[in-house]
Amino acid sequence: MLPAQHKLNSSMQFRTVMRKGRRAGSKTVVVHLWDSAESLDGTEKQGEVASFGGPRFGLVVSKAVGNAVVRHRTSRRLRHICASIVEKSPELLSPTHHVVIRALAGAGNAPSAELERDIRYGLGKTSRVRTNK
Repeated sequence: MLPAQHKLNSSMQFRTVMRKGRRAGSKTVVVHLWDSAESLDGTEKQGEVASFGGPRFGLVVSKAVGNAVVRHRTSRRLRHICASIVEKSPELLSPTHHVVIRALAGAGNAPSAELERDIRYGLGKTSRVRTNK
């Protein structure tokens, strides 16, 4: 189970991550990652997304994934994957990272190993530092 300190709670937090963060997609999920440490420039309210307690995750699982049973099963699997990433791969995310994982239609039928691979791919792709040319 994902502890409360690692969860995004409000729609404003989800909106902030999805609008200001970087995005990477795969066949089963789209990963949005926002680093609150990079983005706070003094013009934003610091409390917009709390940045204590470690990386925070939010899940979006729409009806496109399947019926209620499939959506809840998919949500449980995604939460388990997020908890294992926090526990086993702390180098992948910093405490100021905020992540929203949006499940696509293929996520309902995908095996957990594929979901985890796609999430790790998305996190790796979005957490890379961009260089301006």
